Amino acid sequence: MSKPQFAILRFAKYKGPEISNIEAHNERTKEKYASNPDVDTSRSHLNFHLITPEQKYRAEAERQIKDAGCRTRSDSVRVVEALVTASPEFFKGKKKSEVKAYFQEALDFIQQHQNPRTIISAVVHMDEKTPHMHLCFVPLTADGRLSAKEIVGNKKKLTQWQNGFWEHMVKKYPDLERGESASETGRDHIPPQLFKEAVHLNRMKEQIMAILNDTNPFNKNAKLDELEALLGKYVPGTEALRTKLREYDKAYKALSDENSALEAELKTAKDASKERIADRLKYGKTEQELCELHALIDNMPPEIVAAYRRKMTGLQNER
Repeated sequence: MSKPQFAILRFAKYKGPEISNIEAHNERTKEKYASNPDVDTSRSHLNFHLITPEQKYRAEAERQIKDAGCRTRSDSVRVVEALVTASPEFFKGKKKSEVKAYFQEALDFIQQHQNPRTIISAVVHMDEKTPHMHLCFVPLTADGRLSAKEIVGNKKKLTQWQNGFWEHMVKKYPDLERGESASETGRDHIPPQLFKEAVHLNRMKEQIMAILNDTNPFNKNAKLDELEALLGKYVPGTEALRTKLREYDKAYKALSDENSALEAELKTAKDASKERIADRLKYGKTEQELCELHALIDNMPPEIVAAYRRKMTGLQNER
């Protein structure tokens, strides 16, 4: 049975200096791509533009914004990037002309919903594992306001884009299914920074446990001072990380409930539906990551944290 093939559309927003970085990647102006092993520079000559930039991305964005009479702040989104692709299986066996036709169809869709004059560049990369298009535009609304939020800034808008894109593309490519954005599914991988924070806190916890094991009547006062200093960083740190993890907990609770329903559906599904349902069940990796994160920060003996909090409360009451 062939794998389902998805039409994929993603958006990213950029404010300032990072615009130059995405331009360097999109336009292949770097000499080396050691940080991105997926780029095969021997194939870069196969890349092609559907819209060629007239000048640097940032300069073109600033020109359009100025011509529109818009004011900007340092945190204003100046460029929105659309990433357009499809499942790898979709491109297998297709000639370059057929690949180009797919991305031209996608460009036609975007131009129907965003003023074509705001598009800075549309470049197709053929030198990575799966062909894809980077399309960058200035988020100017139909009435000339700079507002990425209004164009792609919330779940409702993103869902409208996803629905519209699939409905447009499926007319020409009937085997395509609608892709889902990470914001819709909550299944995006957990940011590596959270793991770094958790590992740092876990090391701190090991230091705390070592101090407790090494404390005796002769060094008690010195050890308590060291312990309080570490707990003063550890307790707020773990609480802050738990707060960040709550959004993932919520997403995976909903996903777990959905999973139970899908497993029941899978038992009675016809063969044509089974693979699609099974694909939706594949969220184990990120769920495992979430469990690992909680394990790193949840294994401090609770009585130690409770004693620290009591002491801190007592000190605050004395002030």
